[in-house]
Amino acid sequence: MGHITKLRDIIGLIKDKVSQSKATLLSKPTYLSLHLSLLRATNHDPFNPPNKKNINTILSYGHNSRATAATAIEALMDRLQSTHNSSVALKCLITVHHIIKHGSFILQDQLSVYPSNGGRNYLNLSKFRDNSSPITWELSSWARWYAKYIETLLFASRVLGFFLSSSSCTIEKDNQEEKISSFMSKDLLREIVSLVDLMEEICKRPDFLHVQGNKLVNYVMGFIGEDYLSAINEVSVRVNELRERMSVLSFADSVELVCALKRLEDCKEKLLLLVMSTEKRDISESFWGLISEVKDKAGSDKVHKDEGKLVKWVRREKVSESARFVGRVLNSEDSVRFSSGRLGPDIKFTFPILESMESYP
Repeated sequence: MGHITKLRDIIGLIKDKVSQSKATLLSKPTYLSLHLSLLRATNHDPFNPPNKKNINTILSYGHNSRATAATAIEALMDRLQSTHNSSVALKCLITVHHIIKHGSFILQDQLSVYPSNGGRNYLNLSKFRDNSSPITWELSSWARWYAKYIETLLFASRVLGFFLSSSSCTIEKDNQEEKISSFMSKDLLREIVSLVDLMEEICKRPDFLHVQGNKLVNYVMGFIGEDYLSAINEVSVRVNELRERMSVLSFADSVELVCALKRLEDCKEKLLLLVMSTEKRDISESFWGLISEVKDKAGSDKVHKDEGKLVKWVRREKVSESARFVGRVLNSEDSVRFSSGRLGPDIKFTFPILESMESYP
């Protein structure tokens, strides 16, 4: 097995050299640096993450024109879709994650609209397999999960209106947090649900079998850990706001909030494993205390009766994420956001009307 592994590594090294030589001969001078940096960042080495210098070169193509940024994204996606090597696939996904976290607005925008016809599973790695060795087979499962996670992250970012944990979206995030009290409750709930979806996806990560201590996998989990801390911050802001509105929250919204927080609590055990430092663990524990408190309060405060008969809530089937996103864009009333209940009794709220049980099939 050791000889086979060494031979495969040599073949991978040769492939990398051939690809770089081909890029040198065929690439336009304007994009030569891009193609070489991309090939070097996504080489066949199954143990080490992309070189920071090469990643920075790729990110630099987001500081020029939109056409240049589009070329960089297209080259990255072509590399991802054409490879059958698990190490290359994971490094392409790490590069995508770098763009989400550190890329310019133009580069992130090009990533969010790729491909032009849209689609939920546009990374398209659900059937990816590299069965050349036990390690590559296991890395394949990590590549499939990581691709699904990034798709979920991109969708959550569309719902929020900014890229989660992105250093280039600080202003947009700060502006939203300042205006959070003016958001409609249903919009806050939609954003919370999208973040819960993201944290549920984190919990689906593969087990460590042959890749324990692998620097490539550890790098991925480092990024995931940072996203988790950003996600709990965004959830905290929205849950705190809904706690202030508890007395005026509709029955339907209260039930949806309880269901979302219950889903989140089911993830607690696995998510706590992402937090290593004492300081971050304290932040995480404080977050879970808030979730438990608000879930219990929302559940106990909303026992409604309608003319002496207990109103029972039948939770509607979970709509698809894409349907929620389209609804957010197309529903004209979503553009109007009402103020928080804590701002005073003069503020009027519009809530969905809860029909009696007789109106349900």
